[in-house]
Amino acid sequence: MHYDLPDLRLVAAIADCGSLTRAAERIHLAPSSASHRLTQLEAALGMALFERRSRGLTPTPAGESLLRHARQVFAQLEQMHADLAPYASGLHSQVTVFANTNAINCFLPEDLGDFLRDHPQVRVSLEEQPSPAIVRAVAAGQVEIGVVADEGNLAGLETLPYRRDRLVLIVPPAHPLAGEPAVAFARVLAEPFVCLHAGSAIHTFMMNHAAQLGGRLDVRIQVRSFNAVCRMVAAGVGIGMVPRSAVGAADAVRLIEITDPWAPRDLQLCVRSRPALPAAALALLEHLAGMGSA
Repeated sequence: MHYDLPDLRLVAAIADCGSLTRAAERIHLAPSSASHRLTQLEAALGMALFERRSRGLTPTPAGESLLRHARQVFAQLEQMHADLAPYASGLHSQVTVFANTNAINCFLPEDLGDFLRDHPQVRVSLEEQPSPAIVRAVAAGQVEIGVVADEGNLAGLETLPYRRDRLVLIVPPAHPLAGEPAVAFARVLAEPFVCLHAGSAIHTFMMNHAAQLGGRLDVRIQVRSFNAVCRMVAAGVGIGMVPRSAVGAADAVRLIEITDPWAPRDLQLCVRSRPALPAAALALLEHLAGMGSA
């Protein structure tokens, strides 16, 4: 099989326009050239990509499959162009950071904002990942800086303290546990939980620890932010587990300490080698390390 980006752009244009003529106009091809290219593509693939109907062209199941993959290719190309843009414009400072849910939701927005205001030439790519995945990515040299919970699995990496935090339970004020100063996680496994969305680092963390206790969380609702978790808990939807730093004074919830040894979530910065970091990454690392003592 042989096809290229112009072929994929033609397929997408035909699907969008429903007409070979309009599709050719959109991608600046003569209709005859577009028709010839489509015929060659279908011959190379050995299948029809469109049904020819009186009202236009409609993708076949094979065409729909190709179209789906083509759109993914276009999205990846757009991301590639965005990543390369700083270099094309003379901004040669791109830093990639992986961080866990806690860091991204509670600390990094302000800390990165301060840094980027002082370093307008730097571009940061920030991605949320669970701490174990971050450690692997940093060790493999896939990212310059990781922000992880200190879980004792950072051997071989250089680390600096970032922020101190702790996971706590939050419950509605009228909840039977509201007067308890501290409980073990095992005691609340049967409670309905308000959680962050599946795939978030803290969701994975909670599910794993519930499984280690032989239980399974009753996830009543999933939301996209710690603020939403607090509001749902205040409304009586369920209980939640969040970093203490995510709970504001105005949140109408009760905090309960978790007695399990994993509850303290001191955040660490990790890199493979400080001397090997590019200047922008080193500057960001030092800025973030200074936030813990600020």
